[in-house]
Amino acid sequence: MKILVINCGSSSLKYQVLSMENEALLAKGLVERIGIEGSVIKHEKIGMDKVTKEVPMKDHKEAIAQVLEAIQNPEYGVVKSMDEIGAVGHRVVHAGEKYSESVLIDDTVIKTLEDCIELAPLHNPPNLYGIEACRNLMPNTPMVAVFDTAFHQTMPPHAYLYAIPYEYYEKYGIRKYGFHGTSHKYVAQRTAEKLNVNIKDLKIITCHLGNGASVSAIKYGKVIDTSMGFTPLQGLVMGTRCGDIDPAIVTYIRKKENLAQGEVNNILNNESGVLGISGISSDFRDLEEAMAEGNERAELALRIFALKVRFYIGAYFAEMNGVDALVFTAGVGENSDEMRAHICNELGNLGIKLDLMKNKVRGKETVISTDDSKVKILLVPTNEELMIARDTYEIVNRLDA
Repeated sequence: MKILVINCGSSSLKYQVLSMENEALLAKGLVERIGIEGSVIKHEKIGMDKVTKEVPMKDHKEAIAQVLEAIQNPEYGVVKSMDEIGAVGHRVVHAGEKYSESVLIDDTVIKTLEDCIELAPLHNPPNLYGIEACRNLMPNTPMVAVFDTAFHQTMPPHAYLYAIPYEYYEKYGIRKYGFHGTSHKYVAQRTAEKLNVNIKDLKIITCHLGNGASVSAIKYGKVIDTSMGFTPLQGLVMGTRCGDIDPAIVTYIRKKENLAQGEVNNILNNESGVLGISGISSDFRDLEEAMAEGNERAELALRIFALKVRFYIGAYFAEMNGVDALVFTAGVGENSDEMRAHICNELGNLGIKLDLMKNKVRGKETVISTDDSKVKILLVPTNEELMIARDTYEIVNRLDA
């Protein structure tokens, strides 16, 4: 069976086509800078050179169209028609407390995801765009939703509850859910394999650092805490999201700016983060270039980002009473040696020592700590798509059983 995996992020889209008989990767690709000038699709049929095409893509619907065109291309595609795809696995960010594991998509699931848009306004809409586009083109092909929240369901109540009246949790499910769970799960498992230690014997901090970013504390194979909360807005400073702020700021800004209901939420989700601080871009590569040219606000944005990551690493070090491994993944975590250095260079007192020479690497699974570091530091490229494909394959196989 061939499975198409669609993984829509806030400004990017990753996709893969896999043959699940042996989990062979047939093609993969990345759409970057969606909604930003210079949007591009990079498609690679395994065994062939990568094809790069710069094309304006104002939203995720246009990005999906480019993906489907690429995988069916006569020259570098891997299917002649979408009929060859046995199932599609979709990364979905938020479903409240309704689903704690992957599910077959039907109209009820779609309705649940639509109801949860206000909980994940940057991600549930593009997730739904991907599902809608694929269902329209392949109405008879099974679709599976794989949720970012599932891996975090092991958090204890004292970690996921907020100090607000308990009735709001009972009535509305207001609690910490956590996100990027598929990525955190994959890199934690790969870390255990890389270190040749049973994951049940490890305390791991995983740092998924991209346009969206989160840190998780994984103790003996189970998540005990994570930085994102009720929505993906909580936690780290991100590309366009503010992360942790004093909640009184929301009403204060609304009053001072005379804003309508919902406008502050839009500002905190779409106009804040490193974009809001720098005034330049939500893309960390743009900020690193600007900082190298002497732009002080770009440097400030990157320093604030690094500080918040260190804050959570320190907190989870205390929460787990020690750490065996610190892991970096996702776009910034995998590719920015400068950001990894900014984060790790101030953590020496925790036994975290980065080897600056080993750190000069991009997108390669490797250990980047010094030999005498008490905490192993690893770079592990995430593979959410493989995890999504496995869940999709398992669920679709049940239909045929």
